[in-house]
Amino acid sequence: MEGILLHILGAIATFLLAFVVGMTYGGIRRKVIARVQNRYGPPIYQNFIDAFKLFSKTTAVHHGAMHLLGPAFLIVSAVMALMVVPVLRDNLWFTNLNFHGDLIFLIYIMVFGPLGMALGAGQTGNPNSAIGVTRGLSQMVGFEIPWVMALVAIMIKYNTTSIVDLMKIQTEVGQWLIFQNPFAFIAAILASLGMFRYAPFNIVGAPTELASGPASENGGKFLFTMMSAGSVFAFVKLTLFVDIFLGGASNLIILVIKTFLLYMIPVLYGAVNPRYRTEQAITYFWGWPLLFGFLAIIYSVYF
Repeated sequence: MEGILLHILGAIATFLLAFVVGMTYGGIRRKVIARVQNRYGPPIYQNFIDAFKLFSKTTAVHHGAMHLLGPAFLIVSAVMALMVVPVLRDNLWFTNLNFHGDLIFLIYIMVFGPLGMALGAGQTGNPNSAIGVTRGLSQMVGFEIPWVMALVAIMIKYNTTSIVDLMKIQTEVGQWLIFQNPFAFIAAILASLGMFRYAPFNIVGAPTELASGPASENGGKFLFTMMSAGSVFAFVKLTLFVDIFLGGASNLIILVIKTFLLYMIPVLYGAVNPRYRTEQAITYFWGWPLLFGFLAIIYSVYF
C-alpha cells in the first residue's frame, strides 16, 4: 500500500514539476527572443498569468466531439509520456512507471498527441487550422526519421530499449552517451529543432500567416490545456535527452542545469533564423540530420 501511495504522490509531484519548469522555460524563451529583438519583453512568469487567466474563462465555440477531444488527446499523450520518463536517477519520488521497452513506447505515444490534435483541429472547419495541421504532419514526418534513427543506433549499440538501462550503462562506464556515440546525439539534437516547433520550424502556428493554426478555434480552457500540454511535452523531451545522452541527473539542480542548456539550443537557433517554408523544413531534416542518423547506425554496428 505504501508503494502505491508513493507512486501516486511521485506522479503528482512529477506533473507539477514538469508544468512549472516547462512554463518557466517558455517565459525565459519569450524574454530571450525579446532581448535579441531589442525589446524588453514580458516577465518570465507571464506564461503562468496567461495560463491561469485562460483557465478562468469559458468557451462557447464547439465544433463537435472531436474538437473537444483534440486538446484532451494532447494532454493525455504528454502526461503518459511524462509518466514513463525517469526524471531523476536512483530516486524514490521520480522513478515513475518506466519499463523495458519504454523507448519504443515513447516513439509511439509522442506522436499520439499531435495526431489527436490534428483530428480535433480538422473538425473546426477553419482553413487556418487545416493548413496548420497539414504543415505539422508533414514536418513531423521530416524530423521523426532522424530522431528514430538516433534511438535505433543506441538500441543496437547497447542491446536495450530501456531508458533506465541506458542510464546505468553510462554510470558503469563513466562516460555519457554523447561521447560514446556523438553522431546519434547530433542527429537527435538537430531533429529536436523541429520537435519544439520554434523558428525556423514554427510553420504550424505561424501567427502572421495562419492566426496560430490549429489553435485558431481554441480558447479559454481548451487553450490552457494546449499550453499545459506543450509545457509538459517540452520537459519530457528535455529530460529524455538528459537521460539518454547526458547520464541522467541525480538531483533537481543538475536536472535543471542540463535541461536548460539543452533548451537554449532550439531557442537561440530560432532567435536568429526566419521561418522556413514546409518543403524547406522537410529538406533540412532529410539532409544533415538524416546523414548523421545513418552515421550513428553505422558507428553502432561497426565500432
